[in-house]
Amino acid sequence: MEITTHPLFALYVMWHPSYREGRKIADRLRKHFGRDLYRSVVEGRGVSVLERSEPVPDAHTPLPIDWDDAEFTAVVVLAEATLINDYEWANHVRDIAQIAYRRRVPAGFFPVTMDRRGLELEVVQQALRWDLWDASDTDPTRRLISDLTHEFCRMLRHRLGSTAGGEAPLDRYLEKIRIFLSHSKHDDSGESVAHSIRDWIHAHSPLESFFDVYDIPPGLPFDEVLLHQIGTGAVVAVHTDSYSSREWCRREVIEAKRRMVPMIVVDCLRDIDPRGMAYLGNVPVVRMEPGRTDRIAMIASCLLDEIFRTWLWLCRVGPYLPDSPGVLFTARPPELIALAAVPSGSEDSAPTIVYPEPMLSADEERLFREISPGVRMRTLTDWLEGHR
Repeated sequence: MEITTHPLFALYVMWHPSYREGRKIADRLRKHFGRDLYRSVVEGRGVSVLERSEPVPDAHTPLPIDWDDAEFTAVVVLAEATLINDYEWANHVRDIAQIAYRRRVPAGFFPVTMDRRGLELEVVQQALRWDLWDASDTDPTRRLISDLTHEFCRMLRHRLGSTAGGEAPLDRYLEKIRIFLSHSKHDDSGESVAHSIRDWIHAHSPLESFFDVYDIPPGLPFDEVLLHQIGTGAVVAVHTDSYSSREWCRREVIEAKRRMVPMIVVDCLRDIDPRGMAYLGNVPVVRMEPGRTDRIAMIASCLLDEIFRTWLWLCRVGPYLPDSPGVLFTARPPELIALAAVPSGSEDSAPTIVYPEPMLSADEERLFREISPGVRMRTLTDWLEGHR
């Protein structure tokens, strides 16, 4: 088994040293993408966030991009008037864009036009148009983070969807990330909240939603379509008062957990959930009062973070799958439902669940041992250490 030591994802943020807002934006990107949420799934390294602003000694431009240091490399350039007016800087950035174009995925180049002059960079890659975003958006950096996260997810999906015969085709890369909206129609708010999320997604994001009323073709068995769609993207569970008591809501959540797809819960309880559902745990939960549509941007951001984190994990462990037939790799801390998916071990190896840091608590591990004493629990770091 070959164990890679390369960082998984490197993010370079570039801005002209005279652009005063560049430092603030770069700090926000570092704080977001460099946090523990991503560090835990790739053995403490997380997303490496590097700056390219200050020139190196005896030069006018910064250090070059190290395209081979990480398995994925994304370069974000804040393009505005001071960069365009600096001939050497502009040419330096254009050269980087050309290299990224030739390398394609796993390399990405993302220009951000901070003002109209940013368009004069004239590179082949489509820009994120900060200069056109709604002036009422009080936090455009948050939107930038969400849009970049979506594109980074596309880069990872390209790797996950590739086959031994070559890269995935362009239409696979362009395919939108689909969001399954799991909701109950048996209370006052389940369907209306799902409608609000669906409408917001279509108006404000590059995501695509799956809403059963609109997206199940006539003539097809609804149960087959629902269960198929759950495994094709990510799931948002709209937790209203009647949600846990509905058979199909429970079935959708269980299926999402069994397939280990990215999932978040939107907590929209008004009064009492008379049953509760154990399978809604162990995933991010976002609170939203029914009718508070201003929270939907936060929901979308949290969902994209969970997709990116899950797909980072899948790219990290993907090389080990062929040599690990008795191992279940899960991007979440293990829960008892994971035992339903644990493969059989071999004569010299017990079935094993491998998960990201941190380690389970002693009480949780004890519960697993009591229920399934033959299954071993290992963090990815510990499991790899045993194979070095």
